[in-house]
Amino acid sequence: MMEFKSATLPINLKDGLYLDANTARDFGEALVGEYCFAEPFPHIVIDNFLPTEFIEKLLQNFPVEKKDNDKVYEKGYGGLHKRQIFPNDCNQYIRDAFNFFNSSSILRFIEGITSINGMLPDPYFTGGGFHEISTGGLLGIHSDFRVNENLQLFRRVNMLIYLNKDWKEEYGGKLELWDQAMTGVAHSITPVFNRCVIFNTDAKSFHGHPEPLATPQGITRKSIALYYYTALEVKNEGKYADHTLYVARPNDSAQVKSEVKKMAVKRDKRAKKYSRESKKNVISSFIRQLKSEVKTKISRVFKADK
Repeated sequence: MMEFKSATLPINLKDGLYLDANTARDFGEALVGEYCFAEPFPHIVIDNFLPTEFIEKLLQNFPVEKKDNDKVYEKGYGGLHKRQIFPNDCNQYIRDAFNFFNSSSILRFIEGITSINGMLPDPYFTGGGFHEISTGGLLGIHSDFRVNENLQLFRRVNMLIYLNKDWKEEYGGKLELWDQAMTGVAHSITPVFNRCVIFNTDAKSFHGHPEPLATPQGITRKSIALYYYTALEVKNEGKYADHTLYVARPNDSAQVKSEVKKMAVKRDKRAKKYSRESKKNVISSFIRQLKSEVKTKISRVFKADK
């Protein structure tokens, strides 16, 4: 049986849901080596991912009754007996939880573990939210849509969190990750309670749960599906677009015009400083990634020797 990483996201539950952004980034970066060098594409499986109290409440508040904006898929291999639930149709606890999953702290965690900066959430939860598969249901092997047409963003990362207590092997419902040539399954992941799967999405990140669910009636496969995006790179060679431009009106006083000129000088200095810092950040990021790669390769060599 495969062994997966066990690590709990350091969320503070004393006053709502709080995760320090820098702590979140560090938590992700500690796992970046395992993530980036995983086969058949960058991914990681993390058990005990959310604090117990949090994951328990998510399951307790999973909506049993039909919601106004539910989507039910009966497309055969393209999705069978699948219910998608829009988070904003749910109660306050669930709305707050999904807003947290879209927060800057979670984005920092995703950036840390994937080494993809500039992550953005989807406030509309296009294709995401709660997923529920009923007996006999399935989702064929696929690679996901690449562009969110509504937001005009590129989809880069999926995060799935499973909510299935006492899941038995005979129920099936395993998430399969296939190689890029579609010649064989690389991993089969049982959707057990509080297990998280994070993976890059691209044209050949083939995944799904294609075997019909063999659960007794009334037992469903429940999960949270969250998708993260990046925007197109903005060309800004002079770096001026990063700083506010103030201008004086023709009839403004000499004092105002003088102040505006001083602000323009400061803007120019900030732009030049930003350009230098950007180059330093690129170099620092490269060094961090190189260290991670070396550490991972050394670890693999020691494992092979054993």
